[in-house]
Amino acid sequence: MTLTIAQKRARFAEIHKGPGCFVIPNPWDVGSTKYLTSLGFKALATTSAGAAFAAGLPDGGMTHKAVLAHIAELAAATDLPFNADYEAGFAATRDELYESAVRCIATGVAGFSIEDYTGDSHAPFYGVREAADRIRAARAAINASGERVLLTARSETVLRGHPDGLNEALRRLTAYAEAGADVLYAPGVRSAEDIGQVVKTAGPLPVNVLAIAPGLTLKQHEDLGVRRVSVGGSLARAAWGGFINAAQDIAQHGRFDSLAQGAPFAALNKLFSGDPA
Repeated sequence: MTLTIAQKRARFAEIHKGPGCFVIPNPWDVGSTKYLTSLGFKALATTSAGAAFAAGLPDGGMTHKAVLAHIAELAAATDLPFNADYEAGFAATRDELYESAVRCIATGVAGFSIEDYTGDSHAPFYGVREAADRIRAARAAINASGERVLLTARSETVLRGHPDGLNEALRRLTAYAEAGADVLYAPGVRSAEDIGQVVKTAGPLPVNVLAIAPGLTLKQHEDLGVRRVSVGGSLARAAWGGFINAAQDIAQHGRFDSLAQGAPFAALNKLFSGDPA
């Protein structure tokens, strides 16, 4: 079955209406995209960290051109809807962000996120008014496209160590909702109490939560009213963990025992051959 981009976008919008809570895991290449697709997830999302690590770069180190190509490649590799981790939109001004959003929509994604983190250690967050204006610019680009693309607004204040992280995130998410966001996201919230406050602030809008280990189960997130749970770069880091441990065992001890933990060759070959049997 091959879905059109419009069908993927319609499906993505539909699953956000509920009921319940779904996981939107984050692959970092075509192979991991195809494997996650085989497990029956409803949608997938890119990870800026996972993609950057695969390219030998730090998180945020990829060029805009490379990110767009990566998003398009993964979105085309599956019938599942894809949400793009679009960082801060690769744009300094509102007008530039509008044009950047147009380019993201053209990759075939069903949704994308815009965050309020600047990457500047001296001024790490856009002001609330400017950040909300940037959400408005992305919203305007989606509206002008005529496409059903979901806009996720991310407040990074908890994750990035703002001194009043949660309260600041709640204030910002309220502004982003008013600016036209479809989904609200404050990565870094961990406790049931804090997640509950985000859900309450979001009102009717669906909330995305970043799963953190150890942390709440999917059922516990659902009971709190969360609609979507993502894992960010954690799956990529888990894969790197296995690779690093095996490589270090060889380099430091001359032992190959860790290779026994690898996925079976035949199973991978079968997966990527497209053989469903």
